[in-house]
Amino acid sequence: MVDHPQGFPQPVDGSVVPRFAGPASFMRLPTVTSPAELDIALIGVPWDGGTTNRPGARHGPREIRNQSSLMRRAHHVSKIVPYELARIADLGDVPLNPIDLMGALATIEAYYQTVRAAGAIPLSAGGDHLTTLPILLALGRDRPLGLVHFDAHSDTNDRYFGDNLYTHGTPFRRAIEAGVLDPKRTIQIGIRSALYDAEEHRWAKDVGIRIVYIEEFGERGAAEIAAEARKIVGDGATYLSFDIDCLDPAFAPGTGTPEIGGLTTREAQATLRLLRGIDFIGADVVEVAPPFDPSGTTALVGATMMFEILCLLADRVAARRS
Repeated sequence: MVDHPQGFPQPVDGSVVPRFAGPASFMRLPTVTSPAELDIALIGVPWDGGTTNRPGARHGPREIRNQSSLMRRAHHVSKIVPYELARIADLGDVPLNPIDLMGALATIEAYYQTVRAAGAIPLSAGGDHLTTLPILLALGRDRPLGLVHFDAHSDTNDRYFGDNLYTHGTPFRRAIEAGVLDPKRTIQIGIRSALYDAEEHRWAKDVGIRIVYIEEFGERGAAEIAAEARKIVGDGATYLSFDIDCLDPAFAPGTGTPEIGGLTTREAQATLRLLRGIDFIGADVVEVAPPFDPSGTTALVGATMMFEILCLLADRVAARRS
């Protein structure tokens, strides 16, 4: 590790230590045990207890760490070097019980309350999408948050398999009911797939969520959709959640519920870059399931999207500081 003149942690230089060597950490940053002194904490949530289809997202954080060794220091479009703008490190994984659903949710929420209390912005790698619920409960406890949500699914269903209220298909409904997410400041991008019922999205629309189906995205393009997202979330505190299945499985096959006809990686990157300046107070990349992608492509995509988001967060940290 090379220290920045300001004392900011720096990633291991791939031109000095080969990227296939050394311990794995997010972006090859140092690993720390406390969020104190950090502006942005990179966190793994190795848990997929909310999965209803193909399990395996619990292995996402480890493989995203491995593939993040391919990330370099500077963004080639924005020229942002996040490690020069903010104090960033790998905080490790949330320690949780993988077979206790409600216990895991409570553990995740308590962990992120600690991160929030330390003043660090969490950027997380899941894990299935239910992991976002306890994070929102921790970050939105003082005021409801806005949300920019990339996904193939709305994840606003009420229940699965009888009375099961907590799955990766229900987190945003539960967050709205808990008062930590403002539906009128929520936009979902890339939604598609067949529905359980023709009116499956009625609740989400009735409470004010803006759903951008993939067909509309294709017609209007990244610039228009990003501009609308900025208008919807406004100047308030906002969370960014990126489900890897928003992408077409040609680009990200390793996920629990793949849906064809999705975003390309280039479209997703273009849209993320256009969100620069939004007051993001946390973000995640979820549903990377390495067992279904032995080539490692999906984890590489996940790591790359984390880097894109990291640049947005670091830029926002610098703007707040100035």
